[in-house]
Amino acid sequence: MKKVLGLGNALTDMLIQVSEDDLRELGLPKGSMNLISMEQTEQIQFRFASLRKRLVAGGSASNTVTTITQLGGNAAFIGKVGNDEVGDFYRDDMVKNGVKPLLLTSPDKMSGCCIVLITPDGERTFATYLGAAADMRADEINREAFIGYDIFHIEGYLVQDHQLIEKAMRLAKEAGCTVSLDLASYNVVAENHDFLKGLIHKYVDIVFANEDESFAYTGLAAEESVAQIAKECDIAIVKVGKRGSYVRQGEKVYHIGAITTACTDSTGAGDLYAGGFLHALSDGFDIRRCGEIGTIAAGRVVEIIGTKLSEDTWDEIRRICAMYRGFMLRYTPN
Repeated sequence: MKKVLGLGNALTDMLIQVSEDDLRELGLPKGSMNLISMEQTEQIQFRFASLRKRLVAGGSASNTVTTITQLGGNAAFIGKVGNDEVGDFYRDDMVKNGVKPLLLTSPDKMSGCCIVLITPDGERTFATYLGAAADMRADEINREAFIGYDIFHIEGYLVQDHQLIEKAMRLAKEAGCTVSLDLASYNVVAENHDFLKGLIHKYVDIVFANEDESFAYTGLAAEESVAQIAKECDIAIVKVGKRGSYVRQGEKVYHIGAITTACTDSTGAGDLYAGGFLHALSDGFDIRRCGEIGTIAAGRVVEIIGTKLSEDTWDEIRRICAMYRGFMLRYTPN
């Protein structure tokens, strides 16, 4: 099985269920990702001080590699935390979930956090204080970190630092890795369109996007956008919520229906889809099976608040992977 290395913002998620009126009063567009200051972070926390909150180690690429290890894969994660209790919590959570933590430490910045505001329809809006996560610099990423890994997955949120994301992709390609990119958020794509397009053409083999992100990137509807993105990389995936996803590689294209589920919180759905997909790919599955495993993982996580599935749910997905693996071995010619 191939080994996966992730790189992203090391953020501890604070999950809060709010109303749409709350979002409007805060001036946060529903479904968006917003970078906020430490002062704004404190203001939002004060506003919702009386509401129940849940803390979990998160970040897009971190969620993805954790999915891979929970399904039996081998993965590591590069990120940056502060020299504080939140950073210690983050590192411990990585280890607990089987991910090798390759964490950098900032001596003078607090660990980053992401306030996830969940509306009654399950949509999530991110208010993110990057803190130490944004302190990661290109000169801290070295060639040796990529040696021994086969797939490199990076989140589009790191486009905040053009030098960092481009250097990481270049070193990954030089090390022989397949490079996977999650486009992260429609406003991130819109604000960095030309730069992202250049990265994809030059370095990226696999692109994950949702419907809004793919539209921001191509200006096309989902099925047409997956065809366009697949011209620029090897494998393109466009997720379309309750309608499932489109997966394309060359002339092979599949529409994979979503599993029927009640959506409580869509936080992490795209991250777990990517994790399921990349785990299956690392295990030699074809792209249709990869999309199916990703769909199952995403479908299960939207049933709960947050991104931490129960052991019983992980066991269910592992059994499906094992069934697919047995089918593949049985019917693959020698």
